[in-house]
Amino acid sequence: QVQLVESGGGSVQAGGSLKLSCAASGIIAGRMTWFRQAPGLAREGVATIYRTSGITAYSDSVRRRFTMSGEESTNTVLLQMNSLRREDSAIYYCAASVSIMGGGFWADVYDYWGRGTAVSVST
Repeated sequence: QVQLVESGGGSVQAGGSLKLSCAASGIIAGRMTWFRQAPGLAREGVATIYRTSGITAYSDSVRRRFTMSGEESTNTVLLQMNSLRREDSAIYYCAASVSIMGGGFWADVYDYWGRGTAVSVST
């Protein structure tokens, strides 16, 4: 049984930092991605990592502020979020796919999703 379990969300003031974690079990994913969704807005892919190459990609909205990394030994991916802004407030979801075909930020290509962890940034 595949499980993705996110942790690390919380409340922080603008300018602060949080580190999210997603622990995967039952799957060796070719690609894992962090999505987020704020109330009333569409789900947005923000960071992705390809397992074999370690290559990462980021959305324009988080580039140079967020860093995604993978810990192969624990089958975990991390999202270090710095310089947080109010607009970063959302539920953050981890997604995994075995295949690396298709766009990294296309939600439809992902086979498995976590339940999400909430991030709230206040000013």
